Amino acid sequence: MESLEPYFAALGGGAPWKDASRKLTVVDEVLGITYILAKPMDVPTFVEYGAADIGIAGKDVIEEQGRHVVELLDLGVSRCELIVAVPDGSPVKRVRDLGFNSRVATKYPRIAERFFNLRGIQVELIPLSGSVELAPLVGLADAIVDLTETGATLRENGLRIVGSVMRSSLRLIANPVSYKVSFEAIRNLVERMRPLVESEVTAG
Repeated sequence: MESLEPYFAALGGGAPWKDASRKLTVVDEVLGITYILAKPMDVPTFVEYGAADIGIAGKDVIEEQGRHVVELLDLGVSRCELIVAVPDGSPVKRVRDLGFNSRVATKYPRIAERFFNLRGIQVELIPLSGSVELAPLVGLADAIVDLTETGATLRENGLRIVGSVMRSSLRLIANPVSYKVSFEAIRNLVERMRPLVESEVTAG
């Protein structure tokens, strides 16, 4: 959450979640906002069903969940890439070299299935929720589809990138109904955040 603090500071709020302890909801009295402290994969679900009017989630999570939400703004934070990687000793040099029914481990089966299907590549997807890099090391999979920021973890585990699936960063999203009902308030929030996003892009 620390990387998002400048955005909340731009709105005139603080960082009440720092003192949240074990609380799952925290109120910012200054902004009149109640924060729901949810797991990243659950954020689009809370937003789609209206438990939260707006939320912040990674583009990878939004695509994987396939929830009906309105994407408002790319915050440009937590930039990373969803990639295909294989063991260093693998003969695979590019994605299309993966053989018939190659096993691919991933936390993103929905995205991975669409990616391979669009390329006419038939693979067996193995959904995992933990350390995906472990799968090739123990013979569970021939390749992985996973997020990477610098590639350091991949290299440390003897893996190399053979393809890119998508780029990801944190996005501001809204419930479709809330977006219509509270359009002015949400638009105002977006416009107050936008200059900070643009300054980050310029600096980067």
